[in-house]
Amino acid sequence: MPLDAQVEGLLKGLAALGAPPIHTLSVADARALSASEPMLQLAGEPIEVGSIGDITIPVDGAEIGARVYTPEGAGPHPVVMFFHGGGWVICSLDTHDNVCRALCRDATAIVVSVDYRMAPEHRFPIAAHDCFAATRWVADNAASLGGDAGRLAVCGDSAGGNLSAVVTQMARDAGGPAISFAALIYPAVDMTARDGSMVENASGYFLEYDDMEWFSNHYVSADDHTNPLASPLLNPNLSDLPPCFIATCEFDPLRDQGEAYGAALRANGVAAESKRYDGLIHAVINMTGVLDGGRAMVADVGARLRDALHA
Repeated sequence: MPLDAQVEGLLKGLAALGAPPIHTLSVADARALSASEPMLQLAGEPIEVGSIGDITIPVDGAEIGARVYTPEGAGPHPVVMFFHGGGWVICSLDTHDNVCRALCRDATAIVVSVDYRMAPEHRFPIAAHDCFAATRWVADNAASLGGDAGRLAVCGDSAGGNLSAVVTQMARDAGGPAISFAALIYPAVDMTARDGSMVENASGYFLEYDDMEWFSNHYVSADDHTNPLASPLLNPNLSDLPPCFIATCEFDPLRDQGEAYGAALRANGVAAESKRYDGLIHAVINMTGVLDGGRAMVADVGARLRDALHA
């Protein structure tokens, strides 16, 4: 398929702004770029939900933040743990605010967006442990949030898709909490990937091969690339995991590894649906204000979560 016409126009517009590639920036400058007004405006107007509030979650003697999105209507509601993307280094609760609003509305579920600690200040595996600890805490305290711990899902994009997959494996191995469903949006699940779509889509499509090297080098050492907490696709045990929806984009370096994860789950008896969005690029769920394709993907994820959690 050709590149989506709206995506092509967006890429030309971003090129005209002259924003440098992520891999050429310092961590501070990359974070500032991701939080800049032009980037935030791509998400569009904020979607209305029932209520939004910030909480803190205890993690290993420390605290991390989280933002709780509650839908309209009487609870208790299902709960979706959301882990934002940004290569374990950049982005925040704010950069992914409208995604969480959309999922809250469309899935009629409480969304808990986790402000896990990021690299390079907090390197692997701290983000994974933060997300698992937050999931366990929310499961234990769901009633206080108006939620139903018996209907619990995880969701995330890119690095957040990685963390979502890792949390499902950690929960299985720890004997809980029980996770009903996982929605992985163009997930990074194989730190060793160096071919296929990583090369085919290496440059020119927003996320670049060199950007992924920059992100992974800040997060994890080469010695840990095959650790399942970094590369959940490489876990030798991919059975007994929750049903899963995996969204990938045609013009994304991460396309093949996301699809490989879906195939590996299915080969191990897990109900895993993979859907490739032709013509689209990485990060489209943060561009729903300008991309019809991004809105369609978010709507699909919300629908899958709704169907799984309200069955």
